[in-house]
Amino acid sequence: MTETFASPSQGLDALLRAAKEGGEAGARPVDKWNPPYCGSIGMSIRRDGVWLYQGSPIGRIALVKLFASILRKDDDGKTYLVTPAEKIDVDVEDAPFLAVELAVSGEGRDRALTFRTNVDDVVTVDAAHPLRFQVSEPDSGLKPYVLVRGRLEALCTRAVYMELVSLAEANDDDGEAVGVWSGGVWWPLSAGA
Repeated sequence: MTETFASPSQGLDALLRAAKEGGEAGARPVDKWNPPYCGSIGMSIRRDGVWLYQGSPIGRIALVKLFASILRKDDDGKTYLVTPAEKIDVDVEDAPFLAVELAVSGEGRDRALTFRTNVDDVVTVDAAHPLRFQVSEPDSGLKPYVLVRGRLEALCTRAVYMELVSLAEANDDDGEAVGVWSGGVWWPLSAGA
């Protein structure tokens, strides 16, 4: 079977039309849509959260938020922009979102850590929205991620990570593990947690 793809400009226009038809705000039900794969139109997200179209930054935050609302990461590990009519590749350098703000309420086991992303998703760390740490290369430091929705994560910015570290405390159980409480769950500040 030979695949044919729309030109990048036709693909972007069609994608914008389909995304706008899905509503005005919030994430769309992309997990329920199973459109045909339509290839790549040159969309990517850099590790610093900048969205690119054919190598050029997308400067309009409203457009970035629209695209973010139709983003999905599939079982194959790849990330796509998904509408009811088509599925387009998005090359993601690290995480598709950045956690840019942290709000803390409560203390100890009753603490809740709530993050706001660069596209204004708000998520509280709990069993459904875990916090995880991964070793970064080449410095072997830790990078914190929070699950936003589906398989899409937000990487904490350096400032947010510093706030998170300032909240770290010893675990009551053994006194050696350091981490944070949120949503009634202990989140150790270590890779593989």
